[in-house]
Amino acid sequence: MLGFLLRRLAASLLLLLLVLTLTFFFLRLIPGDPAHIFEGQRLTLEQQQRLRQIYGLDRPLPLQYLAWISSVAKWDWGTSLSQQRPVSTVLGEAVPATAILGAAALAVEYFLALLLGIASALRRGSALDHGIRIVTLLFFSLPLFWVGLMAVLLFSYVWPVLPASHMHSVDADLMSPAERLLDLARHLFLPALVMGVGTAGGTARFLRASLIEVMSQDYIRAARAKGLSERRVVWVHGLRNAIVPVIQVFAIQLPLLLSGALIVEVVFSWPGIGQLTFLAISTRDYPLILGAVALSAALVILGNLLADVLHALVDPRVRDAQE
Repeated sequence: MLGFLLRRLAASLLLLLLVLTLTFFFLRLIPGDPAHIFEGQRLTLEQQQRLRQIYGLDRPLPLQYLAWISSVAKWDWGTSLSQQRPVSTVLGEAVPATAILGAAALAVEYFLALLLGIASALRRGSALDHGIRIVTLLFFSLPLFWVGLMAVLLFSYVWPVLPASHMHSVDADLMSPAERLLDLARHLFLPALVMGVGTAGGTARFLRASLIEVMSQDYIRAARAKGLSERRVVWVHGLRNAIVPVIQVFAIQLPLLLSGALIVEVVFSWPGIGQLTFLAISTRDYPLILGAVALSAALVILGNLLADVLHALVDPRVRDAQE
């Protein structure tokens, strides 16, 4: 198991280096100049050229890459051009917000996926099954930004019961810890629901297919022949084996979750990595874009590694093969 983890970790580091290298060079192909972020100050051409020299943008591209990769090797991600602060500091402030939103969205997604997937599988071919399949396919197909805008329109304007944007109210600093936590939960509900519902449909359909296949196996019939209750047969014997492929889906969905976080954070003005990346792209903030891409790629790679580890822990056959 340890050897497997070390091999995967080495391959992950090489993959991360490749992603960062391609991103570095592709960014330079995008029209625009980081020096133009100060256009509102009406800088002269000489002043813009001076800024390019300060940020090293006037040097040949290979030298820029070597200088950047050497600083990254020392864990120095540079200074954000738009915020004039270290990239690591800017990203560190945005990570908790995205982590809270992502965890809440995952909880919503898998709660709905388990509920709908099991109900659909146990009533295969019924009206409930067809209804769940249509609804999950509908939500899976709808654009995430449109669902977010409709949620804001419905729950913040038509029925103003939830806040439309941001992570906290403007007077959150004056609240007690309990009130501040409740305020966070109110602001979190809509974006987490939009992200979770958007991905729950695919997971529910996948779980349905997996559970239908598992429930037709011989050991399920043997468990029923022993007189075990249907609830125990489904939740202990059936779901435990049906959940193994769903764990692998987690690795596939993590990139979708991060891309969804970018859209949802922009729609709801959520101060996380997604909104930060959007603003960095808008201002051609190369160091901040590269730092955000590195963080997102690392999370995706770690998600794949975690999925493999969980698969090995749940399925003894995989664990024995790795040993």
